[in-house]
Amino acid sequence: MARPIRIEFEGGFYHVTSRGNARQDIFADAEDCRVFLMTLADVVERYKWFVYAYCLMGNHYHLLIETPQANLSQGMRQLNGVYTQKYNGRHDRVGHLFQGRYKAFVVEKDAYLLELSRYIALNPVRAGMVSLPEDWPWSSYGVTAGMKSQESFLYTDFLLNLFSPSKVQARRLYRNFVTEGLDRGSPLKEARGGLILGHAAFVDEVRKLIEESETDEAVRTEKYAARPPLLEIFAGVDRDDGIHDAVYRWGYKLKDVGNYLGLHYSRVSKIAGKMAKSKT
Repeated sequence: MARPIRIEFEGGFYHVTSRGNARQDIFADAEDCRVFLMTLADVVERYKWFVYAYCLMGNHYHLLIETPQANLSQGMRQLNGVYTQKYNGRHDRVGHLFQGRYKAFVVEKDAYLLELSRYIALNPVRAGMVSLPEDWPWSSYGVTAGMKSQESFLYTDFLLNLFSPSKVQARRLYRNFVTEGLDRGSPLKEARGGLILGHAAFVDEVRKLIEESETDEAVRTEKYAARPPLLEIFAGVDRDDGIHDAVYRWGYKLKDVGNYLGLHYSRVSKIAGKMAKSKT
């Protein structure tokens, strides 16, 4: 599994998911779901998050959140840590509840807010757990669609205003929008490197943020996940400069670069080394 995005910034927008250890359930009953949502409400208040959508499934959950402050990892540690303590206490168990770290996609909000909110709302339907999204009690769909009372931590106004300034009309259009997405695949499949979801300009912005943190060992995986393909690296540049960037800037293996260029990896190594010396 890819490591979670570690590059954090003010106004970061994320699709976050976390799964049970060894695929075990993390919500054994309705009370667990209520406890999780109360814990989430506390985290939202403490870390000033905006929650646009959520869905609690049997062995995992989805969140669509914005972090006005650069504090995603802090909030997630609090959320999963506190909930694990409460779950273990309720069910008389010990040990890890979640499967390692959460996974977070950093997302271009303007381009994917609606698609991801729809994808999250339809999760229980696609899983065959219910026939309609409003039949699943543990998602934000009912609130956003006007079928349930407002939850304190859920921010629905921004999303609904994208449909209409009239809340009644906006909710109707939102319900239609979700229903129309039943046959659509997951927008997360479009994520670059399985981590960054957005148009090319947005991906480039995130790459720059990652590059600025490249001395931090913790972001190495994200740096490589966000790297451009070799075709893009070599476009419009001298071959040897492209080799240097592919190897030293983006972490491509010598063999992969050699296969792309039709060179033996030892030749690529010599060129990369020579270029590195010339740039110091």
